[in-house]
This record gives sequence, C-alpha cells and structure tokens, in this order.
Amino acid sequence: MTSKVTYIGDLRCESEHLQSGTLIVTDAPTDNHGKGEVFSPTDLCATSLAQCMLTTIAILGKDKEISIENSYCEVQKNMNPYPRKIAEIVCNVQIIGDFSQNQKTFIEHTALNCPVALSLHSDLKKTITFTYSS
Repeated sequence: MTSKVTYIGDLRCESEHLQSGTLIVTDAPTDNHGKGEVFSPTDLCATSLAQCMLTTIAILGKDKEISIENSYCEVQKNMNPYPRKIAEIVCNVQIIGDFSQNQKTFIEHTALNCPVALSLHSDLKKTITFTYSS
C-alpha cells in the first residue's frame, strides 16, 4: 500500500504516506465550496507534473553530468467547469545552469516524458515552456 486517505470532515482529507508517515492535508478549492487553505486534490495533480518533471531530469541527468540544482517550475492549473476537471496545466520550467543544445534537448525530452506526464489523460492540455539561465 502507498497511502491511507481519511476524510476528516469539512471537505478535507488527510493522506498518510505509509512508508514515511508524512501527512498531506487537502481541502476543496474555494470555487467548489472549500476553504482553499491548503492544496486541493487537483492542485496536487498539477503540482505532481512539475515535481515529476524536475525529479526525472535530476535522476536521468546524473549519468550525463547534468545538475539542475535550484531549478524550479511555476504551475498554473486551469479548470473546466463542466464536466468539472482540469482542462490545462501550465508549467513554466526555469532551468538554472549552462547547458549545450544537446543537453537542453535531453532535459526537455525527459521532462515531457516523465511518468506523470505519460499518465495524464491525452485530453488534458499540458502547456510547458522551458527557460534557461545561469
């Protein structure tokens, strides 16, 4: 088992990562009757794409001596009202470091083919841009 998710009331869930004991609390978003005080489940979905892209670049980049320390991704989630679902995830990936064109191609290909990107439904629009700076 990966996690245990408990509905704790007031449109909130608490999720425990069973291997580490780490807790994540989610709340319904303000546009869907929630308080919006913490990540919503759809926020976590959008955020997971960015986390997976950066983590996968770091893992696969090790063998190519590619380090992306301090790189980050700004994430925007756009919802579709009916049926209520994520319509688009916008990720502005900011890669810190000096990289050759071949390394940039590797970075971008790796990000766009990370496990979360490949797991999301093909109808979900993923708008992903890459910016490089030293």
